[in-house]
Amino acid sequence: MGYEFIRYEVHSGVAHCTLNRPDKLNSFIASMSKELELSLRAASEDPVVRAVLLTGAGRGFCAGQDLSEFAPAPGAKPNIPDLGNIIAECYNPIIRILRSMEKPVVCAVNGVAAGAGANLAFACDIVLAAKEASFIQSFSKVGLISDCGGTFFLPRLVGLARATALTMLGEKLTAQQAVELGLIYRATEGASLMAEATELAEKLAVQPTRGFGLMKRGLNASLSNSLEEQLELERELQSLAGRHHDFVEGVSAFFEKRAPSFTGK
Repeated sequence: MGYEFIRYEVHSGVAHCTLNRPDKLNSFIASMSKELELSLRAASEDPVVRAVLLTGAGRGFCAGQDLSEFAPAPGAKPNIPDLGNIIAECYNPIIRILRSMEKPVVCAVNGVAAGAGANLAFACDIVLAAKEASFIQSFSKVGLISDCGGTFFLPRLVGLARATALTMLGEKLTAQQAVELGLIYRATEGASLMAEATELAEKLAVQPTRGFGLMKRGLNASLSNSLEEQLELERELQSLAGRHHDFVEGVSAFFEKRAPSFTGK
């Protein structure tokens, strides 16, 4: 299908999903969120796609919710619908598919990532950011709570105390600070960000995709499982992984002293 606010292309086994409202710093409106959900679902279901690269067009990654959707008429109060409905319809489906998609998702944060934009990045599997990029939990500035998975991911990434401070104070973090806190994987020069992120995504796209999917399933479950539950799940997932073609190929390549040729099966 065609998209108005998302650029979607597939190259070398990688689905490139680009938020495309650069004049608005790729802030979310309802139609863009729905297009992002559909594009991620398309990537998840396409057997040709073995990795996803998410980024933003222009100078920003995503400035969060576009508040102009609530702009009042002159002299009137803001026209604000039930925000819970917006969360249910626009944001939660995106986070669910990012975490349930059994393919690696690389995020390249090219500029400001604020509010839902920051938490969208944190929901991805591997996050790279330009050194000039920034992350901010901007919700408190308008009297809201962190959404788009923020109250779930932030305490798990940085601990409850720091997550509380970040969400209540709304302080801006540099990309390097985000690396040091364990929020993202790597900060890089802005000029080389997309080249590095693309290289990483293409590298993942020729690796054992089914194994990555099972790995991601196990990591997701670890966020709520007990140790005994997780050990049992590891047993189940390893049993599944051992039946895949890529495991046989990996072992064969090891003994034949050659590079493996994974097919994602």
